Amino acid sequence: MATVAVSLTAHDRQILTALNTGASSLSFVGSSFIVLCYCLFKELRKFSFKLVFYLALSDMLCSFFNIVGDPSNGFFCSAQGYTTHFFCVASFLWTTTIAFTLHRTVVKHKTDVEDLEGMFHLYVWGTSLFVTVIRSIGNEHRHSGVWCWTQTGRTGKAVHFLTFYAPLWGAILYNGFTYFQVIRMLNNATRMAVGMSDRAYQFDMKVLNRWGYYPLILIGSWTFGTINRIHDFIEPGHKIFWLTFLDIGTAALMGLFNSIAYGLNTSVRRAIYERLDLFWPDRFRRWAPISLRHRNQQQESELVSLKVQDQQ
Repeated sequence: MATVAVSLTAHDRQILTALNTGASSLSFVGSSFIVLCYCLFKELRKFSFKLVFYLALSDMLCSFFNIVGDPSNGFFCSAQGYTTHFFCVASFLWTTTIAFTLHRTVVKHKTDVEDLEGMFHLYVWGTSLFVTVIRSIGNEHRHSGVWCWTQTGRTGKAVHFLTFYAPLWGAILYNGFTYFQVIRMLNNATRMAVGMSDRAYQFDMKVLNRWGYYPLILIGSWTFGTINRIHDFIEPGHKIFWLTFLDIGTAALMGLFNSIAYGLNTSVRRAIYERLDLFWPDRFRRWAPISLRHRNQQQESELVSLKVQDQQ
C-alpha cells in the first residue's frame, strides 16, 4: 500500500506544499482567533488564560512561518527553518506550564502560580532558544520543496531529533502523568462530594474528560512525524509519500487542535455570545444556543474555576 521512492516527485512536492499551506492556515486562523479574543475581552485576562494566550501566540507564529513555505536558499530559508523550530518548541512547552499550573493548584494546593510567570517565560523562551541554537551548530538549511529543513547528514538528523523530538516526547510524558494525577484527584473529590451531597465540590465530568484529551493533541500531531524521522534516519533518501503526507498534515494542524481544546472554553464562548447579543436583533435570539445563554454567569474558565475552588 505504501509507495516508496528514492525521492519525492515534483507532483508529490506540490501536494505536500498545498497540504502544509492549507493545514497551517487553519492553525493560523484558529490560534489568531484565541489571541484576538484575549486582546478584546478583558474578562479573559486571567492568569490561567494568559498561559493559553501564550500557547496560541506560539502556535500562530509557528503556523505563519510554515505558511511562508518554499523560500529560496539563503538567509530567508534559514530564518524560516529556525523560527518554525523555535515557536513549535515554545508551543509544546507552554502546554507543560498549563499542566504544571493545574497540578500545583489542584494536587499541591498551592496558590502561588501567578508568581511563577517570570519563570515560565524563562523556561519556555530560554529552552526554545537553546535547542534552536544547538540545532544550528554544524547544520545548514536548504530548500526542500515544502519548507526549509536541515541538511540530510546523519549528524544533522540526530541533532534535530535530540533538539526537537526528545523534548517533545518528554513534554508528552510529563503532561500525561500530570493530567492523570489531576483527574484522579478530582474524581476522588467528586465521589466524596457526591457521598456528602456537597455540590460545591462536585466537578463537571465533561471538563475532566476534556483534560484527558490534552496530551493526545501532541501525540496525534507528532506521532507520524516521529516515525518519519526515524525511518529517514534508518533509510536516508527513501521517502514514503503517505507517511510524509500524514507527518506534514498532523503537525501543521497542531495549532488548530490547541485552539479548540485549550482556547474555546466556556468563558470564551460566553464572552463571544455576550458581545453578539448586543447586536443581534430580537427575532434572531430565539435561534441562539439556550444552554449557553442561561449558563451560570459566575462560572470562570475551567482552569480559573479550579483555582478559586481550591482557595476556598
